[in-house]
Amino acid sequence: MTNEYKQGGTGMLITIAYRNIWRNKRRTLFCFAAVGIAVFFIVIYSSLIDGMTRSINDLVQVFELGHLRVVSAQYEAENEYMPVQYPVADGKSWKELAAPIQAIPGVRAVFPRISSFATLQESTIKHAILWGVDIENETALNHFNLTRKNDGLLEGRWPAFSANECAIGSVFAQKAGLSIGDRLPLKTISAQFSDKIWSPVITGIFNFDYIKMDEQYIIVAIERLQRLLVLEEGTQSLVIFTDDERQSASVAAAVKNIMGHDNVVSEWNDNYWVAMMKMVIPIYTIVFLVFLIVASFLIINTVVMIVHERIKEIGMMGCLGMTRAEIVKVFFFESLFLAAFGALAGVIVGGLISGIGSNFPIRMGDLYGNTFSEMPMSNSIFFQFSYGRLLMAWLMGVGVASVFTLVPSLKSAFVEPVEALRR
Repeated sequence: MTNEYKQGGTGMLITIAYRNIWRNKRRTLFCFAAVGIAVFFIVIYSSLIDGMTRSINDLVQVFELGHLRVVSAQYEAENEYMPVQYPVADGKSWKELAAPIQAIPGVRAVFPRISSFATLQESTIKHAILWGVDIENETALNHFNLTRKNDGLLEGRWPAFSANECAIGSVFAQKAGLSIGDRLPLKTISAQFSDKIWSPVITGIFNFDYIKMDEQYIIVAIERLQRLLVLEEGTQSLVIFTDDERQSASVAAAVKNIMGHDNVVSEWNDNYWVAMMKMVIPIYTIVFLVFLIVASFLIINTVVMIVHERIKEIGMMGCLGMTRAEIVKVFFFESLFLAAFGALAGVIVGGLISGIGSNFPIRMGDLYGNTFSEMPMSNSIFFQFSYGRLLMAWLMGVGVASVFTLVPSLKSAFVEPVEALRR
């Protein structure tokens, strides 16, 4: 045996190490499980945190600000009331305002949006928000329903251009007992402070991941809402989407030059909830590091236990003529195999769950009710799938197990063969 491994060199040591891991299948499976469980939770935790961050960013961009939003300075001062009497650029045509913005390099699309409070009549729900959007163009760019990767329309169709029609959320429809074809009598206040009575026909019912939209919003064609609120061609806000969300700062500077000081340009990453998420990320990172340390100790303890319970085997190797360096190499290669296979199992299971979760997230409202309607949170638990994250978790599991095997292996290798056989 001595001549064989000396002739084979490192290759023979690797072969011996690989054979050794299958000599005690129970011990091997235990080590696989320890490494796999640690790597699995590393994948799931990091995927969940990234999914939460991405979800909030998407909701703010899709439903609130786009990548950039332009409003008048007066509106910005009173934005919680959604005033419609302060249109962008004193009510100039939004198309005229959008043209030079659209010409800025990096700008993908510019849309008008209007949000207005409404009082409902003949309904168990008394208050709602009218949301006027360019439905055809917005749905072509944005996936309003993040879970199903589509526009979220459950039944019927979106309101037609400038028609006396609307779409409501599924939660809204259920609570109010409404369905497609029903009329929705409501009252709102125009830009001239006059009461406007309106009774649109419900043509569609949607189900978005943004709980607040499902519960409170009535989607209408922006052209119809402009007429209702006496805004003519003006708009309450302009929402700008860039080719890359990271371009928002550079595009914002160009938009400010065009719109002047009487209008306010806001970036999506300045949103309160996005900023709040950035603040708590370090906390999540600390929790992740603590978990990583615990997982590392699980791997280390398992590997150390395996090395120490085989102290007699180390003595036998020494008696057969293997050097201390060769003994350390054998145990290092063993731990490398154990860590690689165990980490691979953890990556596969964690990757499958995060991959499925990224396409079919768990709807929290279905589990315990809609408790987050006042926060810009998704109604679903999203996982962010990434091959890079899987590779990182695998390398982390292999690296921790392999490196920390060296310490007990070195210690055991320096035990005299006779003494090792006595233990």
